[in-house]
Amino acid sequence: MNRATTTAEERLIGLVADAVRGPKREGLFALWLVVRSAEALLPPRPVSGKNHRRRLQALDARLASLALPGPLKRAFAAARHHLEPATPAAAALVLSQLVAPAREVLGPEAGDAVTVAARSARLHL
Repeated sequence: MNRATTTAEERLIGLVADAVRGPKREGLFALWLVVRSAEALLPPRPVSGKNHRRRLQALDARLASLALPGPLKRAFAAARHHLEPATPAAAALVLSQLVAPAREVLGPEAGDAVTVAARSARLHL
């Protein structure tokens, strides 16, 4: 059986659903988008290079329209840059680097969700 979403994605989706409208909700949504893009590079079925490039273009467009706090903007810009190579190692790096900004800006639950994703990514290396 295939899982359409990962554990980290499910946790982030729940946090987005529970958040009230505003910067925190937009930040959680943006975090989910970046985590989803990174986890798509992990085995057992990573996305193709062509699909990854399309995802990154869509990610750029969507992040540009969101009002995000400075630390998150910087973290997402770095994550976007690191995702260019489209490797599992790049995904693991991005996820591990997102833990601190997620925890600091969006709260411990968001940080914990990204920690789960980062640990899972390291298992695939």
